Amino acid sequence: MERRKFTREFKLEAVKLIQDRGVTVAQAARDLGVHGTGLRRWVQKCAADAQQAFPGQGQMKPEPAELVRLRREVIKLTAERDILKKAAVGSTDQCNTLWGTVEWEGDRHGTDGTSGLVCGPESRPVAAMETGAVGKRDRPGARRVWHDLLVEGIACGLHRIERLMRHAALRARPSRRRMPSDTGMRSTNAVAPNVLNRTFDAASANRKWVADFTYLWTAEGWLSVAAVVDLFSRRVVGWSMSATMTAQLVTDALVMAIWRRGTPHTVLHHSDRGSQYTSEPFQRLLADHGMTCSMSRAGNVWDNAVLESFFSSLKTERTAGKMYRTRAQAKADVFDYIECFYNPRRRHSTLGYLSPMEFERKTENERKRVSTKPAAAH
Repeated sequence: MERRKFTREFKLEAVKLIQDRGVTVAQAARDLGVHGTGLRRWVQKCAADAQQAFPGQGQMKPEPAELVRLRREVIKLTAERDILKKAAVGSTDQCNTLWGTVEWEGDRHGTDGTSGLVCGPESRPVAAMETGAVGKRDRPGARRVWHDLLVEGIACGLHRIERLMRHAALRARPSRRRMPSDTGMRSTNAVAPNVLNRTFDAASANRKWVADFTYLWTAEGWLSVAAVVDLFSRRVVGWSMSATMTAQLVTDALVMAIWRRGTPHTVLHHSDRGSQYTSEPFQRLLADHGMTCSMSRAGNVWDNAVLESFFSSLKTERTAGKMYRTRAQAKADVFDYIECFYNPRRRHSTLGYLSPMEFERKTENERKRVSTKPAAAH
């Protein structure tokens, strides 16, 4: 079998799991199903030069790391200077001495908040917003917050409230969000019949894969999440996340699955009829790897019920009720759910209440035991 490869996206998220969340290399290696030595090598490469680590897959090389570091240092010093200016402008009776206000301003500027006490005109609206109207369960918009503050006798402008709420990632609860536009490349000629036909079981691994994508809301906008699941074990074998739902999104998810599973052949790949899956680049990838294309009937979500169930679990068990400030934050949480919980630990009733990785290990061990069992004497 061909040696497994991993996409740059997977490597970067694996390193973040160790560096940002404090997971040990040994534990991460077990959860992700990778060798500990390789994982340590990824960490070392990121530590040496995070910008230029894993430059493959069409990634352009960034500017030298030293120049990037100096620019970040200038931005940090400028932010600290601005905080000190605000402290000098405000008078003592205008100061809000709550450290929460200072920390909020420091976080807003990317500093630790201890460079100076924020006493300027920003602090009173900030403190009122954090303890008043914005903290209510109804999550009002900027205009309602502005009127609440005016009633409380706090003089401020609507644009200031909008800016402060934007910096703090405070958003009104919308009655209805507009779904992201379809930016895939449509090709009606590539629509395939429903070969899978709701037969959601497989005799062995890498025989039937199902794919789809969904959206998660963040303060920066929508995050598109594409996934590929092996029906044999219900394991998520490929995924990709992006701000846009282009054909590249679903192609990257399939590439991860192909590399991760050792470039299997004769796989039945099932998806819906979205333009991303009917696009020429995606169809060419399927053909290059000898995969049979299957697609759901038009408007019939039950033809891909396994992926619908996975995305429902993702949102119910992890993302529901959360407000992600950035797409990167949402991406890290989805990675943690898939690679550290769903694949290695989440029990499935269809698998005898084993996790996908446990089920694969169990069936592989049984296969080896049967193959090595001596033939009965005649």
